[in-house]
Amino acid sequence: MTSPAPQLHPAHACLIVHGKDTPGIIAAVSAMITRIGGNIVAFDQYSDDPRGGAYFQRVVFHRPDFAAARPQIEAEIAATLDPFELEWSLTDQSVPKRMAILASKQDHCLLDLLWRNRRGELPTTIPMVISNHTTSAEDVRSFGVPFFHVPSVSGPDKSASEAKILELLKGNVDFVVLARYMQILSPEFLEQLGVPVINIHHSFLPAFIGAEPYRKAKERGVKLIGATSHYVTGDLDEGPIIEQDTIRVTHADTTEELVRRGADVERQVLSRAVRWHAEDRIIRHGNHTIVF
Repeated sequence: MTSPAPQLHPAHACLIVHGKDTPGIIAAVSAMITRIGGNIVAFDQYSDDPRGGAYFQRVVFHRPDFAAARPQIEAEIAATLDPFELEWSLTDQSVPKRMAILASKQDHCLLDLLWRNRRGELPTTIPMVISNHTTSAEDVRSFGVPFFHVPSVSGPDKSASEAKILELLKGNVDFVVLARYMQILSPEFLEQLGVPVINIHHSFLPAFIGAEPYRKAKERGVKLIGATSHYVTGDLDEGPIIEQDTIRVTHADTTEELVRRGADVERQVLSRAVRWHAEDRIIRHGNHTIVF
């Protein structure tokens, strides 16, 4: 059976703008899109201080023959925004982003992303899944996705396994998702990779870090459990947060029940973060994010 196509938008483009707030930005962008023959279909903006604070804008517009006209459109955008000293990026909304997934033994987030991608719920393609275990190999291949096994290296020096992963990823993906990948990526790896990496964490950071978080939560008698999805940086679990959610639990819930319910919220939080990233809804600003 043919899988449905991702939710893409032919002849649509997304313009992301950020920098210092200045009067006239919205008017200038709107007028520019009109000049290039575009029609705005979504417009979001935020300023943290109208008196010269940080400004953020996301505009989706339709422009027939966008791909062919893109060089001229980019020149027009630059001429419009450079006087404001704003940073900007332009993406083609008809092109799905290439998402690689790194996973370990726990497969709930991995299989959820594969399933959502096959159903067309994510504007992505998945060129590969890389895991340090082989337990999910057949499941991954049943989705028609290539599976690569790169075993973990014992000891603190992970450079050999990271080099193999880099060889697979570099130039082949637009971003990477850690679907409960239970290995720490070095700052050197992240720098060489050069694309965003999204992680899912089994709590509101930084609570209950490390092994067996739900057992620790049960021992503390927590009344809420949750999950956090964030961008990965060289500082462990300190990257900009994209999405968080919680569910209520009680003293009667067993550790196993916390694990099951925690897996549910992890899947939901990670899938939302992935979709928002793939739709260019996230602007990173320092160590936090603006999500439109």
